[in-house]
Amino acid sequence: MNLIDAHCHLTYEPFADIDAVLKRSTNAGVTGWITIGTDLADSQKAVELAGRFENMSAAVAIHPHNAKTADQTTIAQIKGLAQNKKVVAIGETGLDLHYDFSTPQQQQDSFTQHLEIAKELNLPVVIHSREAFDETMEILEANESGLKGVVFHCYSGDVRQAKIILDKGWYISLTGVVTFKNAETTRKVAKYVPLDRLMIETDAPYLSPEPMRKQKVNEPALLIHTAKFVAALRGVELAKFTEAVITTTKQFFAIPV
Repeated sequence: MNLIDAHCHLTYEPFADIDAVLKRSTNAGVTGWITIGTDLADSQKAVELAGRFENMSAAVAIHPHNAKTADQTTIAQIKGLAQNKKVVAIGETGLDLHYDFSTPQQQQDSFTQHLEIAKELNLPVVIHSREAFDETMEILEANESGLKGVVFHCYSGDVRQAKIILDKGWYISLTGVVTFKNAETTRKVAKYVPLDRLMIETDAPYLSPEPMRKQKVNEPALLIHTAKFVAALRGVELAKFTEAVITTTKQFFAIPV
């Protein structure tokens, strides 16, 4: 099947036995991975890990939660990492107003600096936006000239917001949340977004999909459950659905076919 997990955190402690994780993933038909950095040290690990595996790429950034660490030196180091050949995006960056690990101003400043790096290096951006859609859009629109591409990862908004994103020419990525019993809003989005703008991801080790929610640590192998669910939801054959989202993912991240 050769699915690509468009957003996972394979540097995290639950994946210490990465060879076993990737073997289970490959056996399940998920044969490509984009591992996402969340601070400087994690971004360095992501680049190093991606360097070990042909079908793994990395994204580097300071997560909004860690924006208070995004001083000039750190941002410069992120920019340096982003020039590694295994890095396919800047992210995840954005705004999170649900938590206050970093102040809104710190998050805004970090976000803007990441967008500047993305434009300078001609890389797409992976967006984290939680309870901050309007604020996120305001910063993106102020900086959109020159942006190669934008994807809202772990999308949790509604169809109205999805239309705003799509009208900009941007992308949406869905997690296993779409399979949850109380996720009707996300399911409407899953049916609405065109396949050439849609990606799927695990956000592993978080958000295990149904029917595997009892598995505490999500992992790339479980992406197949999200793929099957969304394909059925859209009334599309699984093979056709997976082919479409694989193509979209490769094009967005400029991953060789």
